[in-house]
Amino acid sequence: MEIIIIILGLLLDRVTKLWAVSYFKTHDDIIVIKDYFNITYLTNKGAAWGSFQNKLLFLSIITSAVVIFMIYYLIKNKKNSRLLNISLALIISGALGNLFDRIYYKYVVDFILFHFRDVYYYPVFNVADMFVVIGTILLVIYVLWLDKNED
Repeated sequence: MEIIIIILGLLLDRVTKLWAVSYFKTHDDIIVIKDYFNITYLTNKGAAWGSFQNKLLFLSIITSAVVIFMIYYLIKNKKNSRLLNISLALIISGALGNLFDRIYYKYVVDFILFHFRDVYYYPVFNVADMFVVIGTILLVIYVLWLDKNED
């Protein structure tokens, strides 16, 4: 099941990023919900919220190491909780999606923008980022509430 999540997550991330790259060559932003939600194009040469700008090699090495560790953990602990396995698979999928961008484009393609009028703009993100965040939330739920009950 984990491999399916990883592959489908990577495919969804790639398809959406390929669409964004090709669409925004000839079009402006898409206003989905006026004053709240746009599809826009941004390149990020860093990590979350623009941190570690222009540290491509560092980010690629760290991401690769984390992904290798998570894959090793999944293989060695096949009888893990289903929630734990799904959370790790989502994180792996998102990390690989952004790692691909860093290697191929030398930046990460971001295009999803939530904002509140012109008052607040959440940092632009992508599908891979969503997988990492959802996977991390599930991992926190597992660690805080479920891990103690599984003995």
